[in-house]
Amino acid sequence: MTKFILIVFCMGWLYALQAQQKNYNPVDSRVQQAGAMADKNLAVIAATLTGSFTSKEEKARAIYYWIANYIALDPKGVKTNDQKNSDPVKVIELRKATSLGFSLLFQEMCSQANIRCLSVDGYVKNFPEEINDIPDEINHSWNVVQLGLSPEEWYYVDAAKGSGYLDKKRSVFTKKFTSGYFFANKILFNLDHYPDNKAWQLEDGPGSLKEFYALPVIEAGAYDLGLQKPKPSAGLLKLKTNATVQFSIPYKGNKIDSIELVTGKEKKLNKPIPVDFKISDNTILFSYIFKTEAEYPLLIRVDGKEILSYLLEVNE
Repeated sequence: MTKFILIVFCMGWLYALQAQQKNYNPVDSRVQQAGAMADKNLAVIAATLTGSFTSKEEKARAIYYWIANYIALDPKGVKTNDQKNSDPVKVIELRKATSLGFSLLFQEMCSQANIRCLSVDGYVKNFPEEINDIPDEINHSWNVVQLGLSPEEWYYVDAAKGSGYLDKKRSVFTKKFTSGYFFANKILFNLDHYPDNKAWQLEDGPGSLKEFYALPVIEAGAYDLGLQKPKPSAGLLKLKTNATVQFSIPYKGNKIDSIELVTGKEKKLNKPIPVDFKISDNTILFSYIFKTEAEYPLLIRVDGKEILSYLLEVNE
């Protein structure tokens, strides 16, 4: 019995590793050929997307890629938390939705492809000013997908985040497809999302909503990097002027050429500051002395991609 459990565990682990490393370009290219299908209904779109694939993983990827590229986040709906147009049929008609609309559409298309998928409500942080600021209600939705019988064969999908992002005022949507929110790295995803029902926290993650909101903000580029648990682990850094902060960022990515620090507000960012760094045991290591007395966000970029944001309070 013990040997059987070990075999099942290993198979699940290997499958998860393969999923993270898989090249989805052939699936994505076929979905691109199908296009927006502006005159088609939900059932036809789902059938068109999934009909030429055999595996559930490929079908789920086709659905994710299409939704993330052809459905936009609805700034007004998100800002007012208006969910009246979240029904999948309505989302197809309007071609825009809140994150709940994204997750319900993904769930419905998966259901039509005979893939078990659930919509999960919970919380995310999008900007460093939200660190330690727990909202009064849930502010995001995503999906969990089941491909097999073992617990290891449940996977995270966030088509809303995969589609792009809203500005701080939640008035402008910027389209920016991110592949990494499909079958996302579970450790990283748990640093970026907190479910309202902890039964849907796959693998280890923050123990409470308060603990989650105390973490740094995970940026989209972290998924390309394969970021794990960074240090400092606290998102709010209270420092004295001229204090040195040591950064340690485990990752599973490839060779890194540059790291930059960016401070300032969204529309008044200061010039990026290149920093010297080293790599040891797949961990990025660097330090920086913060000399300016102020409260401001700190953004970390790796090879031009935004990966982490902190909030700094620097005082004499």
